[in-house]
Amino acid sequence: MRWPARLRALLHPFNIAGVLAWATVALSMQWLDAALWPAAATLLLAFLTAMFVEELLRPRHPRLADGLLWLEAACALLLIGLNPNLHTAQVLLVVWTAQLTACWSHRSTVLAVLLADIVVYLILRNGGAAAPLLVVSLYVGFQAFAALCAYYAVSAERARDRLAQVNADLLATRALLADSARDSERLRMARELHDVAGHKLTALTLNLRALAAEPALAQREEVRAAQQLAQELLGDIRGIVHAMRDARGLDLATALRALAAPWPRPRLLLEIADDVRVADPATAEAVLRLVQEALTNSARHADADVVRVRLHRAGERLALEVEDDGRLHGPLREGHGLAGMRERIAALGGSLEFGRSARGALRIAASLPL
Repeated sequence: MRWPARLRALLHPFNIAGVLAWATVALSMQWLDAALWPAAATLLLAFLTAMFVEELLRPRHPRLADGLLWLEAACALLLIGLNPNLHTAQVLLVVWTAQLTACWSHRSTVLAVLLADIVVYLILRNGGAAAPLLVVSLYVGFQAFAALCAYYAVSAERARDRLAQVNADLLATRALLADSARDSERLRMARELHDVAGHKLTALTLNLRALAAEPALAQREEVRAAQQLAQELLGDIRGIVHAMRDARGLDLATALRALAAPWPRPRLLLEIADDVRVADPATAEAVLRLVQEALTNSARHADADVVRVRLHRAGERLALEVEDDGRLHGPLREGHGLAGMRERIAALGGSLEFGRSARGALRIAASLPL
């Protein structure tokens, strides 16, 4: 993750709210005994550091980030134990609950928060705090509120991202359909010119040639000029028909860039060779879906910043190479997305291979008939 992206993550509204809550707890530590201040300061700094480092490590090292979440819980519980009657350090567990909700499953979050609250109750009861069950119940309500806020915020962000991806998918598909319709219209017009105008001009040329063969008209300049103009016009129409039939193919570059537009990361670097011409909509659709799946995998599993896509000709076949600059975590497995792409490409007479690059990044290579 680059520094601009890291900075945006650290300045997330939930992080700012967490820092404000942490600062409030830090101010309340002035009512501790002076002898406990060094321990309280250490625990507070450890909690704050773990909170921010966990945010940065989560994409690449989820297990280490989970360990930091448990470290935050331990720091909060130890702060509560320093003075069970202060009742402010429990606010850190509210912040911790929001963090858990954003990255753990519902079941794991509930179990972890329940365990922490049981420990808080035991600390308060053994520390001689008044009404420990009431205090714990009060903070359970705050934790539930924080969990709901985090859940709906994360759900809204995910829905927004899915909507942006669907919109990009529609724009890319629309671009391909527009190109396909344009090429179909060009082909129809070329056929009309060839069948109608070309046929009649050929007949006109033959008639003018017959007239020029008549002795009475052989020397007429008008006949020779008309014959020459008819031949030139026929040649021009044939050239136009040839140019219209020589389609440039579908505009894959525009469709692929539209598909990658809503992704803040990874960024698409597209290289399409000048001699690549894709006129078949099914082939273009397969390329589009393969790049879409590669972008998704690179963002979710490799934490890549850049995905490089290269399209070039290999004889009579279209070669597609995709590689990101991330690093895959764990074994490389073919999920439903890549399995579906393999089936789609095989149905078109192509092949698909994927694996790790030399530096551990995801690499996909596909070959399709042109």
